[in-house]
Amino acid sequence: MSPGKRTVLYPKHVALGAKMVEFGGWEMPVQYKSILSEHRAVRTAAGLFDVSHMGEIEVSGRDSFAFLQRLLTNDLAKLTVGQALYSLMCYPTGGIVDDLLVYKLADEQYWLVVNAGNKDKDLAWLKEQLPAEQEIRIRDRSAEIGLLALQGPLAEQILAGVSAVSVADLKSFYFVISEIAGIKALISRTGYTGEAGFEIYLAVDKTPLIWDKLLQAGQEVGLVPAGLGARDTLRFEAGLSLYGQELTETTTPLEAGLGFFVAWSKDDFIGKGVLEKQKKEGLARKLVGFKMLERGIPREGYLLQKDGIVIGQVTSGSYAPTLEENFGLGYVTSAHAFVDNEISVVIRGKSLKARIIKKPFYKSGR
Repeated sequence: MSPGKRTVLYPKHVALGAKMVEFGGWEMPVQYKSILSEHRAVRTAAGLFDVSHMGEIEVSGRDSFAFLQRLLTNDLAKLTVGQALYSLMCYPTGGIVDDLLVYKLADEQYWLVVNAGNKDKDLAWLKEQLPAEQEIRIRDRSAEIGLLALQGPLAEQILAGVSAVSVADLKSFYFVISEIAGIKALISRTGYTGEAGFEIYLAVDKTPLIWDKLLQAGQEVGLVPAGLGARDTLRFEAGLSLYGQELTETTTPLEAGLGFFVAWSKDDFIGKGVLEKQKKEGLARKLVGFKMLERGIPREGYLLQKDGIVIGQVTSGSYAPTLEENFGLGYVTSAHAFVDNEISVVIRGKSLKARIIKKPFYKSGR
């Protein structure tokens, strides 16, 4: 493997025996001991992920709110200082530039947390959309910021042992700026696993110290370092979309089932016209979840059929460790996108039975 970019925690991963893989131009840990054990630890206790490869773009200035309102599908007017919001960013075609989190740090200061492989593209798109004669500053802060994800039912208990402030009352998609083991950090009640947990942003050079402190604090209750392999199976079970698979430049938020994050009441945003047309006229295809009825794991790109006729293809598929069955996500023609419809997946030349079911496949009891 040719070396890609490395996070500040690379030496920690190597010391822990992690298997490293290329992901979005970064050399990242896919697993330490096994994907299965790390997945189960997050569902039953907690896992600690290095997600410092994610991008952080700061947008600030007097006109930053109006600028972002035009670029994002969701409504930033919902945000108060100390709150985060999930949104899509679209092209005029309605296709998705990226999916991201927006943090409101102050009245004229926002953070966009974007996918690692899309960061440069997103940054270029933001700059391309800058209106003339407006007070907007765009700053790529990715190299300055480390990001850890502490996820699982015991995450709150573990964090309480090292945080200077109680996180017990921190609501989902809210954040607080405090200290962990004496180090300033932004702690948000967010994550990508379907479990309760936190994402912790801090100065990149302090990240190794807090990584060690958290692992030490959670050792007795079962906290483990977890890699991208478990992160993918966890998000998949929870029915969360992945950019590059469920979300692309040729899929729209409505096709992906993310219409909840489109604020129709806004005067305008890039892509609104196309999305309104889709909403009015109906969708040609929709993203669905399905369960395999015969033995086989669906993989990205496999064809989906009904009565021998191709109706779509798989975007993600996996064995779901929590449920101990095989599931998939994929786009199918709208006429076939209904729950309990029996379809087939073409796996190595064989048509294997599957059934469309409701998403998510797994829902935490949190």
